Amino acid sequence: MTDAAKLGFTKQRTVVLQVIRESDVHLTANEVFERSRRLLPGISFATVYNSLKYLKSQRQIGEIRFGNDATRYDRRLTRHDHAMCSGCGRLVDLDLPVVPEILKKAALMSKFEPESIEFILRGKCAECSQSQNKVGQ
Repeated sequence: MTDAAKLGFTKQRTVVLQVIRESDVHLTANEVFERSRRLLPGISFATVYNSLKYLKSQRQIGEIRFGNDATRYDRRLTRHDHAMCSGCGRLVDLDLPVVPEILKKAALMSKFEPESIEFILRGKCAECSQSQNKVGQ
């Protein structure tokens, strides 16, 4: 019996979870919908969206928000960081150690009681850097 079946997930939720767990990239809701439709043609966008909210609430998937950018969904639930390409939007997982001094300094500067910390490296991925260099030549 699968994890999803043990948790009493519907067929739709199971498909959405499968799509996220099998992806090696961080998908948007639209991308999850498109991939889910290939596995379950009758699934609606509303069902996918509600399934994503439910799966997040059940701690089966992670949700990554970057300001006004589209929310992305993550199969990894453990603490990790990200690098995001400002050219194509590619999002890559990073495993950086948490340095206690940085956490303390961030808490002091923000006057926040820390619960977690995540670093986001923003820049250009190798492909976007190469294509930008070719255009400039």
